[in-house]
Amino acid sequence: MPKTLTHSISISISQQTLSLYQGTSLLKTYAVSTALKGVGCEKDSGKTPLGKHIIRAKIGTDEPLNTVFVGRRPTGEIYTKPLADAHPNRDWILSRILWLSGTEVGRNRLGQVDTMQRYIYIHGTPDTEPMGIALSHGCVRMRNQDIVELFDLIEPFAFVEIVE
Repeated sequence: MPKTLTHSISISISQQTLSLYQGTSLLKTYAVSTALKGVGCEKDSGKTPLGKHIIRAKIGTDEPLNTVFVGRRPTGEIYTKPLADAHPNRDWILSRILWLSGTEVGRNRLGQVDTMQRYIYIHGTPDTEPMGIALSHGCVRMRNQDIVELFDLIEPFAFVEIVE
C-alpha cells in the first residue's frame, strides 16, 4: 500500500503550466508544452489527456542532464545540436520521465482511452523548444532542469490532474 502522499501536480492546458503542490500549498509553477493537437484521451490521437492521473513510474534516476530516452531506456546518448541535426525527426525525450496512468475508467483508463498504454509522460525536451506553447505529440514537455527538479520532489503514485 502506498504511503500517504503530500505532493500533487496540476497541469493547465490553457495556461501551459504545471503547478506543484504540497498539501494545499503551491510550491512552484513551471512552464510546459502540451499537445499541438489539443486535448483528448483517445489512442493515436496525438492529444494530451484530461482528468485525474497518477505517476505510475519514475524513469531516469541519476541519469545525466540531457540523457536521451527511447522506449523509456537511456540510449547512451546525450542530446546535442549535432545529434539533433543528424536526427531531425526524432521526438526528443530527455533527462527524466514521469509516466502517467489515468485513474478514471472510460475517460483516461482502459480501452481506447488508456493514458498509460498511450505512453503519456511528463518529460524533458531540448532547451531550444519553446515552453508555454502547445507543440508536443501528447506528452507534457518541460525544461530539463525543471523536470529533474520536479522528479526529485515528486513521489511515485502522486496525484496529477490535467485540466483545460
